[in-house]
Parts: sequence; structure tokens; C-alpha cells
Amino acid sequence: MPEVDTRPLETARRLAEDGDLDAAAAIFAELAADPAEPDRAQAAVGLAVVLEERGDVPGARSAARTALATGHPEFAAQAACLLARSFEREELPDQARAAWQAALGIGNPAYVPLAHMALARLATGDEEAEEALRAALATGDPEIASRAAQRLAEFFLQEGEAGQAADAVLAALAVPDVADAARLRVLLGIAHLDLACAEFAAAVEEDGDVETSALAIELLARTLPLRGRDEDAERVWRYGLDGDADLAAEVRLRHDRDI
Repeated sequence: MPEVDTRPLETARRLAEDGDLDAAAAIFAELAADPAEPDRAQAAVGLAVVLEERGDVPGARSAARTALATGHPEFAAQAACLLARSFEREELPDQARAAWQAALGIGNPAYVPLAHMALARLATGDEEAEEALRAALATGDPEIASRAAQRLAEFFLQEGEAGQAADAVLAALAVPDVADAARLRVLLGIAHLDLACAEFAAAVEEDGDVETSALAIELLARTLPLRGRDEDAERVWRYGLDGDADLAAEVRLRHDRDI
């Protein structure tokens, strides 16, 4: 017959799993109150979870702070996350940020990516959010790096920074087994479209030979609609068609291929 673990901590855990929250809380509380108890940090986290299930939010936070104060690499980190999520649920962003920062300070790599993403979500400005997202991307976590890169790419594309968007996506795609690779590749393609538009526009402004200028105008005008910029495309065509006679004639030939 297998041995049953009769340690108080395991007894409390089984009671909690069986739904006897009061009995579990009593054991967890006794263990968490003893500074010499080797399982104090784990017991305090267990107490925080049980009290939260019972609806005792202040008590749960107090227990989580007890666990956090131990500095235990696993259970202090868990406690910081519990605190942070509790504050987020009550829309207390300053307290939530402090708790996530505490989770980062503990340095457990299992919680660092989550903390960076949370800090990005709670950021008070674009610069702060970008810094947190870059840190999340740098962790190399397959799920978190993908999410961070997507948010960075979308932000940079909105700001007209297609090169930075592409760099963020490429960094994520270099992560082994990165999540949502298809979405990342779509964002990379969009970034490359924007980069192509910028190069075509620069070529038009360079005022090169007629054939090159007409080609640049055509490529720009045909690429812009792929980014939902139909009106800009029409303006590009009009610019070519209203140019000098030689350029206008070459652009008209290219434009009329649609007809």
C-alpha cells in the first residue's frame, strides 16, 4: 500500500482540493505564521489562494505579501503574480505594476516573460510599453516573444516605422518553436510592403530616366492598394500622367494595362 504524505502542508492541500477551504486555511495560516517553518513560503501562497477563493481579498493579499517577503525563488514569484493579478482585477494599476516589478526582481525565468508583458500592458506611455515589449521579446519565450513582437510590429507600422516592425518580427521568428509564426510572417510581409512603397517613392523623387521613373510610379501605385491606400495610389498615377510628355506617355502605357 503506498505511503500517504501526512505533512501538514500536504494535508492542507488535499483539504483545499476537496473543497474544505476553512480547514485548509487554518493549517496554511499556522504554517505561514511560523518564521522557522521551512514550507512557510509555499504555505503562505496556499493560504493566499484559499482566501481568495473564499472572497477574502485583503487576507489573500496579506498572505501573498508574507510569501513575497521570504524571497523564495518559486513561491515568492507566485505570490507577486497573485498580488499583481488581484490589483489588476480591481483596476489598481500602480499597485499592479509594483507587484509585477517585484516578480521581475525575484528573477525566476518562468515568470519574467509574463511580468514584462504585464508591464507593457500597464505602461503609462508608448516609450515605457516599447521597453517592456522589447524585454519580453528578448526572453525568447515562444509564446510571449510572439505576442510581444506582434504588438511591437503593429505599433511600429502605425507609426510608419516599417523597418523596426520587420526587425521585431524577425527577432521573434528566430525563436525556436515560436508561436503563431503565420501571423508573424503576415506582419513581416506587411512591413516589407511598406518598405517597398518607401523605396518606390524615393525612386520617383530621384527624377531618374523616363523608364525607371515610370516603373517606380507603376510599382508604387500598384502596391499602395495592398495597404488600403487606394486614394494615394490614384494620386501617384495622376502625378505620372500629369508629368512631362515623355514620362506621361510611358506611365499611360503602364496604367492602361488595367483596362
